[in-house]
Amino acid sequence: MINKVVNNAQEAIAGMTDGMTLMLGGFGLCGIPENCINEIVKQGITGLTCISNNAGVDDFGIGLMLRKRQVKKMIASYVGENAEFERQLLSGELDVELIPQGTLATRCLAAGYGMPAIFTPAGVGTEVAEGKEVRNFGGKDYLMEMAFEADFAIVKAWRGDTAGNLIYRRTARNFNPIMAMAGKITIAEVEELVEVGELDPDHIHTPGIYVHRIFRGTDYEKRIEQRTVRAN
Repeated sequence: MINKVVNNAQEAIAGMTDGMTLMLGGFGLCGIPENCINEIVKQGITGLTCISNNAGVDDFGIGLMLRKRQVKKMIASYVGENAEFERQLLSGELDVELIPQGTLATRCLAAGYGMPAIFTPAGVGTEVAEGKEVRNFGGKDYLMEMAFEADFAIVKAWRGDTAGNLIYRRTARNFNPIMAMAGKITIAEVEELVEVGELDPDHIHTPGIYVHRIFRGTDYEKRIEQRTVRAN
């Protein structure tokens, strides 16, 4: 059994250079790889294309990378909580590809399955379809979307073992499992790291075959993007 453990985020992102394409798990601020994002910011890696459901907020998550001008292109389905993102988009500083959320997920899956492309009805007849191939199946038009190609996929899990098997916790699972399948190099940061055999095989969401590097993260903030409380 190959031990895939590295000591920290600095070792985990070794080999990441300017101009690469990254997948980053999470939904809003839930289940994001906080340690790796902070290390990317610290190292000042720039010219990045980031594939993620959203772009964080101004002072947390991918928003930290945007603030440092490290992101060249953002591929996402929702970006409404980040004022700096909006400013860079409107000023032309940031290249943005907004795509339907289901298409985002399925293009990740296609990459993980080794499929070059998918066909989806989402976006047919809209700006999303401009410059893309449309085919008709059974009398209905479908838009061809290419599978993503990511140099690194960076995910956050609740528990993991030294062989890279991962368990996510509740809604923090979100995009993490499908992105874990899709990177040329997949990095997993986990809250709890155990030895092989300590995880119940029936509970594993991502098999270790997809994971290349794993480490135990620290100092997680786990911010709530929009906190709503019930009045007594």
